Amino acid sequence: MGVQGKIKPREDMVPFHQQGFSDVRHTEDWAPDLQKSKAYEQILLDIILGILPPSARLDELGLAKQYNLGVAGVRDALARLSLEGMVLRRPRSGTIVASIDVQEVQQSYEVRCLLEPQAAFLAAQHATRAEIDEIMTAFDGAEAAAKRRDFRAIIAMDQKFHRAVAIASHNLSLARIVINLHNKAARYWYYSMTTRPDEDRLEDISNHRIAAKAIAKGDGPAAMKAMLVVMGDKNAD
Repeated sequence: MGVQGKIKPREDMVPFHQQGFSDVRHTEDWAPDLQKSKAYEQILLDIILGILPPSARLDELGLAKQYNLGVAGVRDALARLSLEGMVLRRPRSGTIVASIDVQEVQQSYEVRCLLEPQAAFLAAQHATRAEIDEIMTAFDGAEAAAKRRDFRAIIAMDQKFHRAVAIASHNLSLARIVINLHNKAARYWYYSMTTRPDEDRLEDISNHRIAAKAIAKGDGPAAMKAMLVVMGDKNAD
């Protein structure tokens, strides 16, 4: 990966999420307080956790009632999840949760190992103070959640962290790819996480905190190295 020279963060730079950029789609407003954004986050998390299992049929009215949200917001959320490959929408047969393709998960992981360290490097160069705060606080309360085995909370924190780093890279194309790949990989990661000892989960949290601190210090090479460790490359430590 090419490493660029140090670029100081611009405090006057408007973060992508305030420009209307949210996660994957740049042309629509996915501000967190919108109904469709809330529906998207809830459905995505339930797919990752297996509450909505592969091949499960997704009924818009039922989901709207379950999450206490409007049908229009759920419909928009499902459309976005379809674009991201998390659900499949078929004429006359409705919407179902996409299956987990192990080969695709492995390939996604390989691509993430190439891209996420670079995203961390760029975040260390470009992140605004608000974006750094988002990264630094993503795992607040994580140790307590790990000890009580609150996997939903840990997954949500992990999603928040990787999304925040991707956005802080200020590279829209890179952020789109990273976030989409991470969402897909999270489904498999959740299943493996539930079988691992508590010590492993606490180590994962610590590794994320080290990466966050490197980004906050503006240390691009250290951020890249720390993100490789987060990705499971023990040789990078």
